[in-house]
Amino acid sequence: MHSTVSNTLKALHTPLDHAGPWLAPLGLRLFLAWEFFESGLEKWNGNNWFAEIQSAFPFPFDHLPASWNWELSMWAELVCAIALLIGLGTRLSALVLIIVTVVATAAVHWPTDWSTLSELAQGYAISNKGHGNFKLPLIYLVALLPLVLQGAGKLSVDALIKSRAYRR
Repeated sequence: MHSTVSNTLKALHTPLDHAGPWLAPLGLRLFLAWEFFESGLEKWNGNNWFAEIQSAFPFPFDHLPASWNWELSMWAELVCAIALLIGLGTRLSALVLIIVTVVATAAVHWPTDWSTLSELAQGYAISNKGHGNFKLPLIYLVALLPLVLQGAGKLSVDALIKSRAYRR
């Protein structure tokens, strides 16, 4: 009985183990590419409101003009989203988007005033009800981390380049 269950589980896990390196990073890349490209397009089509929050930006971004920060974040979101989509320069792109997300969290999503962990926890929300709203940026950070640490996966331009480089 035990070996039957074990064999059944192995039969189920083996295809998943083979599909994982292909599909798991692809799912993260598609999700993140959509989210960051959408954010970049909002900046492309919108008006720069960074001057209103410039003082909340962490160093060194608080020393740059708001127009530069706007352009940097917009282009990082657009270019890195496309790079994630095709899996080109994935680790660098994910790292750049982590920096963008940390800056955005510090400037926009982090609670302005909290003194206890329970007050901070109220900011773990999607919509800001006066306590910040860092849940979504935290989700992005957690999703970007495997791409920095493990790369784009097998279904990517990075993998294609790597396989061709090893053939030479």
